[in-house]
Amino acid sequence: MKNVTVQFTPLDVRVSVPQGTTVLDAAMEAGVHINAACGGQGTCGRCRVRLVSGTVDCAPGGLLAAQDIEEGFRLACGTRVMSDATIALIHTSKLEAPPQELRTGRAAAPDLASACEGPPAVRKVCVTIDAPSLTDTASDAARLMRALKQQHGFDPLALDPAVLHELPEAVRSGNRLVTVTLEPLTCQSPPGNGAGPAPLLSIIRVEPDDTTPQTFAIAIDIGTTSLWGRLLDLRTGEAIALASHYNPQIKYGDDVITRMVQAQKPGGRALLQQAVLQGLNSIIDSLIRDAGIEPACISHVIAAGNTVMSHLLLGLETRYIRQAPYTPVVNMFPPLRAQLLGLRVPAGIPLQLFPAVAAYVGGDIVAGVLASGLSTRPELCLFIDIGTNGEIVLGNRDWLMTASCSAGPAFEGGGLRCGMRAAPGAIERLHIDPATLEPMIITVAHAAARGICGSGAISILACFLTTGIIDQNGRFNTQCSSPRIRKGPDGMEFVLSKAEENGNEDVVITEPDINNLLRAKAAMFAGYQCLLEKASLGFEDLQQVIIAGAFGDFLNVREAITIGLLPDIAPERFVFIGNASLLGAQMACLSGAMLADAGRISRNMTNIELSDDSSFMDRYVAAMFLPHTDARLFPNAVFPSARAGAAQ
Repeated sequence: MKNVTVQFTPLDVRVSVPQGTTVLDAAMEAGVHINAACGGQGTCGRCRVRLVSGTVDCAPGGLLAAQDIEEGFRLACGTRVMSDATIALIHTSKLEAPPQELRTGRAAAPDLASACEGPPAVRKVCVTIDAPSLTDTASDAARLMRALKQQHGFDPLALDPAVLHELPEAVRSGNRLVTVTLEPLTCQSPPGNGAGPAPLLSIIRVEPDDTTPQTFAIAIDIGTTSLWGRLLDLRTGEAIALASHYNPQIKYGDDVITRMVQAQKPGGRALLQQAVLQGLNSIIDSLIRDAGIEPACISHVIAAGNTVMSHLLLGLETRYIRQAPYTPVVNMFPPLRAQLLGLRVPAGIPLQLFPAVAAYVGGDIVAGVLASGLSTRPELCLFIDIGTNGEIVLGNRDWLMTASCSAGPAFEGGGLRCGMRAAPGAIERLHIDPATLEPMIITVAHAAARGICGSGAISILACFLTTGIIDQNGRFNTQCSSPRIRKGPDGMEFVLSKAEENGNEDVVITEPDINNLLRAKAAMFAGYQCLLEKASLGFEDLQQVIIAGAFGDFLNVREAITIGLLPDIAPERFVFIGNASLLGAQMACLSGAMLADAGRISRNMTNIELSDDSSFMDRYVAAMFLPHTDARLFPNAVFPSARAGAAQ
C-alpha cells in the first residue's frame, strides 16, 4: 500500500501515512490535536475539519449538513485520505511532533512458509495397503508398515498402541487407502544395542481415505493474562485464523506468584488446570469455527508459555518454583496426547510445549528468541517481552543471557480500574491539548471508549507528563485547572471519556493506576540495566532492541522512552515483532527443524536470578520516577515546568 502526505493548515505540519488512513489517525501521528471525545466512532461531531485539496473517502453520516459538506467540511474520524491532501483545522493546537522514525520502526511480519526449513514435525502421508489373502496373511499393522516403507521410504517405524484400536476399520472402510499421521520420536534407542536402527518416527493416527488436504496445526501462546491461538495450514504454511481470550486463571490472581499460592490450597492445582484448559478450548473452538473446518483436521498443537503457566497446564507441582533455589519439575517437556490432557482435539494428536530455561524464564521466551532470529545473528541485541512476567534476553549467536522481572499486568490492561485488553473500545492513543487539557483519544476499531489497554496506558502517562498534568513522581498536579481532574473513590483521577461521550460510563485513570504503571516500567528498566551490567555493557553497546509482546504493534517508541520504559537510544535501533511467543510456536508447527532448534536455544541460555541480585532493587527504586532519577540516562528528555491554571 502506498503512502500519501497529509498537510495540516494553518500549522504547516505534514505527515506521511498509508493510503486510507483516517484524518484523525493522521493528526495523531503528526502531533496535531483534534477534539475527538468519542474516540473516533463518529458520534460526537467535534472532530470537524475542512478539506482544502486532495481526494478523500468519507463515511456516510448525518452530523454534517449538506451545506457544510458542500463547503468542504468533514469529520476527521470518518474521512480517509486517498491521495496527498491538505486539511484545514478549525481549532488549531499543535503538540511536539515526534520524528517520523519514532512512529514507525515496525518489523515486517516474516513469511513463515519460507522462513521455516524442512517438513513439519508432525506430518500426514497417504498410502494404499495391500489386501490380505490366503497367501498373504500378514497383520494389518505389518501391511501398513510395509506400505509406508515401499511408498514413502519410512523404515523403521514405531507404532502408538492406541492406533491398534482404529486400524482394522480404517484400512477396510477406505478401499485400502489410508492417511497416516507420523510424529518424531524424542527418545531413541542408542545405536549398536543389537536391536537394529532406532525408529525416528511413530505412527500416532490412521484415518480412512486421503485426508492430507486437511492438515492443520494450532499454535498457542499461554500468557499469564491472555491466551492467543493461531490455526495454520501445514501444507501451505498459511495462517488461517486467529483467536484470543483472557486467561481464566486470572480470577485466581493477576500474576504467577498469587496463582502458585492458590495452587497450594486444597484442590487449587486442579482448579487452575481446569481454568486454563477452559480458555484453551475456547480458543480451539473459535479457530475451528472461524476457519470452517472439522476438529478431525487438526494434526498437531504446539504451545509456548512461561514456566509456571506450563506447569499449571500440566497439573504439575509449582511450590518449589516459588521457593529458593527456584526449581521447576521439568524444563524439557515431553510430548503429550492433547485429548488426554483435556483439549478438544482428535485422539492421538500430540501437544508439544516449548522448553523452559529456568523457574521464571519459560518457553514463551525461547519461542520469542526463535522467532526473532536472535540466536543466529552476529549483532548484540536486547530482546524484551513486555508483559505480566517481563522477560529479557541479551546476546547474539555466540552467547545468550536472560532474566525475568515481575512487571505485573498493567501493560496488558490489568491492574487498572478501567483496564482492558486491546479489544474494540480500548483507548490506545492519547493527545492532550496543552491549552485546554482536553483529550484527543483514539480507540481500537474507533469504537466507543470502554477502557484502557497497555499501549493506551503508556500514551496517557507520556502525555500527562509532557503537558504537566502529573509530576515526575506520577502525582497529579493540583495547580492544573480542569474539570476532568477530580477526586474519585481511589484518590485523584482524570476523566478520559465521559459517559455522555461514550454512551456507557466514565473512563478514568487514577493515581493508583499510574503507580501500577510506574512499578511495571521500573521493573523492566531495572532488569535491562542489571543484565547489561552482568555482561559489562551499557545501552550504547546495543545494536538492536527487539520488542515483543501482544501490544508491541501499537507501542509508540517516543512515548515509551518519555516514561522510561525503553532506553533513550537511537530510534532506528528499535524493532517490533509483536507476539513473539505465538510467532515462535507457529514456526515450530511448520518446521520440525525449528522445533528442534528451540531445545538448543533453551540449553544455551544463561539465566540470571534478579530476585537474589541486591542491585536490582536499587535500580528498581531509581526507576520509580519519570523517566528516571538519573537524568544522564535520558539526555533527550524535556518536560514543561510546573503549570498553573492551565485550562483557565
